[in-house]
Amino acid sequence: MIDLYNITKGFWVQEEYRIVLDDITFSLPPGRALGLLGRNGAGKSTLLQLIAGTMQPASGRIVRRGNISWPIGGANSFHKELTGLQNTRFLARVYGVDSDELVAFVEEFAAIGEHFEMPLRTYSSGMKSRLSFGVAMGIPFDLYLIDEVTGAGDASFRRKSKAVFKARIAQAGAIMISHSMNDMRNFCDCGLVLHNGRLLYFEDIEDAIAHHEDLLS
Repeated sequence: MIDLYNITKGFWVQEEYRIVLDDITFSLPPGRALGLLGRNGAGKSTLLQLIAGTMQPASGRIVRRGNISWPIGGANSFHKELTGLQNTRFLARVYGVDSDELVAFVEEFAAIGEHFEMPLRTYSSGMKSRLSFGVAMGIPFDLYLIDEVTGAGDASFRRKSKAVFKARIAQAGAIMISHSMNDMRNFCDCGLVLHNGRLLYFEDIEDAIAHHEDLLS
């Protein structure tokens, strides 16, 4: 579904160019739920954005097959001057799903009340996460890219998010970033560890967690 060929990416930080992905070549196994682990600043969110196509690598190429979500957890795929409702209808057209059905699902799921018909620039970060997650869960993707979103909102929303997410990934693949090892164990069956620009694959999520925790110790 996703093939990475010699992917390199870095950023300028305090006048120093820091490589976060160093000549990575890897094929992601299809139909699997992968937990993406690594210390803060390792480049996990950068990797999700590259896979989604919302960011470009410094070198290398990415081959994508299937319908891939944006990195769910923020609102980078949304227009800040449009309302939540308008953004939802726009994305329904982009991904070829029924607009009215998606609106009904998102309005009930995100539960942001009157803000659904207000511009996105008026939203708190939590509201943006709820809208982003709601729209994504209402669209049948082949691969879901999740960046910490199941931890957003109150306890009731987190429970609802986890239940819907688990149902979606039963029929699709996913790459998930989370600081919660419980979430990794609950949702993911295999793992990736990103460390010093290198990406290691583990067939068992427990092995990925153990390696990640060793690196932190």
